[in-house]
Amino acid sequence: MLKTGKLDNKLLEDIVFKYIRHRRPEVLTRPGIGEDCAVIDFGSYECVVSTDPITAAAAQAGVLAIHVSCNDIASNGVAPIGVMLAVLLPEGTKEEDVRDIMRKAAEAAEESDVEIIGGHTEITPAVTKPVIISTAIGRAENGASQNAKSMRPGDFFLLTKQAGLEGTGIIASDFKHRLAGVLNDEEISEAEAMLSRVSVVREGVIAGKIGTSGMHDVTEGGVLGAVYEMCEISKTGAEIWEDAIPVASVTRKLCSHFGIDGLRLISSGSMLIAVRSEKKDLLLSAVRDAGIDISCIGVVKERGAGLSVISGDIRRDIDPPGADEIYKVTSKRCKTINETACDKNRTARPTFGRNGNTR
Repeated sequence: MLKTGKLDNKLLEDIVFKYIRHRRPEVLTRPGIGEDCAVIDFGSYECVVSTDPITAAAAQAGVLAIHVSCNDIASNGVAPIGVMLAVLLPEGTKEEDVRDIMRKAAEAAEESDVEIIGGHTEITPAVTKPVIISTAIGRAENGASQNAKSMRPGDFFLLTKQAGLEGTGIIASDFKHRLAGVLNDEEISEAEAMLSRVSVVREGVIAGKIGTSGMHDVTEGGVLGAVYEMCEISKTGAEIWEDAIPVASVTRKLCSHFGIDGLRLISSGSMLIAVRSEKKDLLLSAVRDAGIDISCIGVVKERGAGLSVISGDIRRDIDPPGADEIYKVTSKRCKTINETACDKNRTARPTFGRNGNTR
């Protein structure tokens, strides 16, 4: 039986990608590990397309449906233009529920300067909570969209905002009843507000104008999952400095309470950017001038050096991403670390650096 969450990389290769054989000459970027967008040749322009489901959130599903797919477009250094939404709702859904989803989606679309250009809405017994599949479309001049295939040893990894933003916001919004004694009312409000910061369109477009070696919005699998996938695309290694990764105190508290690894927690709102050393300071300054926090968290290495994360004197390997840590909380089987471990086959070990200093 397959585990909850995204299929792991081996399964994707073995039972998904191997069956996609037909090729069109117009397709410039095809499905692959770590590839969030397809890129299609439209003559003097490239069409950049991405699709994503929202399944782990309920209260803010409309907001996330817009931002997560637009973030993928922005990870190519491109501004999104339009979004299509397929909204699947469980039986018993009320008109006000649909109104709330669409109102929040419309507000998020306006914030991202993107138009909702179509989709589908349906009540179905096939789902037990709202499921929204969003497809975003962007446009770039031919050759302008950016890809992690450009990464090379000596490039630096930059991370915007904080690790665990989306996961923290989802837990605080959907599981307040499990947070008594963990967060106070002020901290819960702070955590919920993180869902208003999950767009990376602004920093993606800024970085795209300066020029990067590739970007990845940090979704399922967290920061370490994003690093792994970028390195898979570029066939490189990586050294990540855990102590340099910025993390909010409320995120640390939630990770400690639920026994989850914060560096593998879904983190929409953070953009992982690879950049040449000569452009690093310019990009850091440009993003900060726009009022967005950004930190340098590691360096690209030769493939033979492997992928590792360092905390003090401890170095450990970065494994391929599996099911996101959020499912330890959203699963009906899950209890807190202070009760019974959610998955007895894995050791629950919260992980986060001691500070968010920039190296």
